[in-house]
Amino acid sequence: MKPFFALFAAGFCVVGMVARAQAPETVTSGEIYLRLNKLNVLGAVLYMAAHPDDENSRLIAYMAKDRLYRTAYLSMTRGDGGQNLIGDEQGVDLGLIRTQEMLAARRTDGAEQFFSRAFDFGFSKSTDEALATWGKEKVLSDAVWVIRKFQPDVVITRFPPDSRAGHGHHSASAVLAGEAFVAAADPNRFPEQFKYGVKPWQVKRVLWNSFNFGAGANTTSEDQMKIDVGGFNAILGKSYGELAAISRTNHKSQGAALTPARGQSMEYFTLVAGEPAHSDPMEGVETSWRRVEGGEKIEGMVKALIRDFSLGHPEKSVPGLAEVYNAISQLKDGYWKTQKLKEVRQLIADCSGLWMEAATRTAYAVQGDSLAVTVTINNRLNAPLSITDVTLSDAGGGFNVVLKQDLEGDKNYSFSRSIYVSPDKPVTQPYWLSQEMSPGSFNVSDQRLIGDPQGGPAYEVSFRLAAGGQEIVYRRPVQYKYTDPVKGELYQPLTVMPPVTARFDPALVLFTDGEEKGFRVDAVDRSRMGLPKFMLTPTPDVTVGPPSGGAWLARPAKEKSESVVANLLAERGGRSDTVLQLTTIAYDHIPRIDYFRPAREKFVLADVKTAGHRIGYIEGAGDRIPEALAEMGYEVVQLKERDCTAAFLKQFDAVIAGVRAYDVHGWLGARHEALMDYVKDGGNLIVQYNRDNLGRMSTAIGPYNFAVANIRVTDENARVNFLIPDHPVLNYPNKIGDKDFTGWIQERGIYFAGQVDSAYQEVLSMNDPGEKEQKGSLVIAHFGKGIFVYTGLVFFRELPAGVPGAYRLMANIIALNQKRGF
Repeated sequence: MKPFFALFAAGFCVVGMVARAQAPETVTSGEIYLRLNKLNVLGAVLYMAAHPDDENSRLIAYMAKDRLYRTAYLSMTRGDGGQNLIGDEQGVDLGLIRTQEMLAARRTDGAEQFFSRAFDFGFSKSTDEALATWGKEKVLSDAVWVIRKFQPDVVITRFPPDSRAGHGHHSASAVLAGEAFVAAADPNRFPEQFKYGVKPWQVKRVLWNSFNFGAGANTTSEDQMKIDVGGFNAILGKSYGELAAISRTNHKSQGAALTPARGQSMEYFTLVAGEPAHSDPMEGVETSWRRVEGGEKIEGMVKALIRDFSLGHPEKSVPGLAEVYNAISQLKDGYWKTQKLKEVRQLIADCSGLWMEAATRTAYAVQGDSLAVTVTINNRLNAPLSITDVTLSDAGGGFNVVLKQDLEGDKNYSFSRSIYVSPDKPVTQPYWLSQEMSPGSFNVSDQRLIGDPQGGPAYEVSFRLAAGGQEIVYRRPVQYKYTDPVKGELYQPLTVMPPVTARFDPALVLFTDGEEKGFRVDAVDRSRMGLPKFMLTPTPDVTVGPPSGGAWLARPAKEKSESVVANLLAERGGRSDTVLQLTTIAYDHIPRIDYFRPAREKFVLADVKTAGHRIGYIEGAGDRIPEALAEMGYEVVQLKERDCTAAFLKQFDAVIAGVRAYDVHGWLGARHEALMDYVKDGGNLIVQYNRDNLGRMSTAIGPYNFAVANIRVTDENARVNFLIPDHPVLNYPNKIGDKDFTGWIQERGIYFAGQVDSAYQEVLSMNDPGEKEQKGSLVIAHFGKGIFVYTGLVFFRELPAGVPGAYRLMANIIALNQKRGF
């Protein structure tokens, strides 16, 4: 199964994306108290699984907030191949959303986040397929790198390495964990990593955190090692089940919110590799300062800080923290020295109520332009601190402001400086998208970035302070700060962008019968030089005329079914450059995400005939099918709840329910009778895949019983058999053949109809290799004078991808009630 990739052309310079914008962190005295206690805990736990939301949030919160271990989650993928409940983003765009949702979840449960370079190419039924598609050695090296860098004492997997995992990605993540346990300790495995400061690392044990998901998915037993993670944290005022629920609620694109759990909650563990444990996952691990040479002294100093800590005046702990910082600085260099110095630095800032920010009044820094940056620092609790200087370092120019003064209590120290944004300053880009993808994985040339959830900021300001004679440097990203009249003060990332960006409208042009079609280039000039001359890269199968009045006209030069792509070029000063398109993803629950790709127009040549004209569309969980229908020549009307009456619907040749429409619109069930009346009176109701009645026989969607089943065919090249060759859906107005199922992406279909009533016609069959034939991808029934269709075929992927056969088949489904005699 190969994925559909968004390809990012080489030839433009990029820097790692920062979508990390949020207000400078402030914490309560209770949280400071927890962090003080954590200073005396020197243990690390790494959780491993395959996707965003696979993690056991309750166990992670318990390890991070109760046991106070340095805790992290390594997700092999960013969740690019899943479905989206909040918008129409798919593929890498969805992966960008889920990356930020994961980071929000970790801010809640107190853990850190890592990713490998593996791409989520959709559901996989085989461990071998997942590992082969990802490139086993490549993603194994990523897991080894994270282990060597993070140095966990224990690795915990969510899944077993076999079919009980329920997904090839799941089981593959467990296989990788087991192999990484061995490889990370072997100096002969991936030795190229050692030049970046890591060394072989021996994890003490790997444990499988077995699960009980109900409905036959119980892998726990009472003879396993188990611990209770359901406790209540009085300092935080929440149980770990409640923290887990808050953490999971951040996975909004997946609809993964949980009901908060309170009370005892047992977690079960089975040894996978390493030393056995009988009562606790960290059994036998030294987690005090005794594991560091000379560390016993530090432990006593921290205990004194905890004993004397004042909830009302945390600033009184700053001199003692400076002494701890000095003492740790004198230890031999090593992992825990580095980590604990980082923790003490943050604690000094926390106890001081120290506010440090670097902000702009614009969201975008344009290459070749200037940028005003305002820096503010405030020692809000009057801790004994002084500041030496503030620096913004950049190859194109920055600033260094020397202050050399004590910081008075609760006083704003603020200044503004203007910097020059060099034309050579890299545009802001997710680092894993800066190179063209390999089949199944991202390519990252900088070893140091691998595993990082998002990369660094476009600009960063350093504050050099002193506390108790100890010099401490704090770094803060330059962010866009503004006040929304409804949402209040907000921080968003600062994006470096080129002077000119452009996008095509529409992004896909469909030619169905050799006709001439128009499209536009919507360009934005921030250079103050005026727009350059635009041209397209040659496309031998499509003839494109020169633009006129902002519009371009194109005509297919050949009669064949295929997709071709043209890049937009800008000509200025005798040189031609690829024009970049800015893509912005904006939701209230995550920072704004910007990234760039070459501006490209996709031309789809397909012999598509249509019957019927006016389509009513009930938007589902986010898809781009309405735009595709419009390209086919249909008039598309978006339907709301009030529109779904038999009298209103009768004007439409077909009514289509978007993907998971019944999941996201509770009112659809109440409109069932009206929808059936529309069908009975001669309408054509087409329902794409849903999960609302998963596994249950129901008439809540169609006129006759069927169950939405968790059946899918993941091989996008699986042979499709025509069970009723003379059925109109295969013949009118387009003759459907094997060729129409070539070039599909990611999968054939998901959530097929199962246990169907005999009134339904099962038109197609298909299956993954080695599995039985599945007949529920497209089921059709007469009801009264009209037609009802349920389909699990993934039109929501294939139409935006420009697959000609998917357009032809969709046209036939829409035409079912137009065929006389059917």
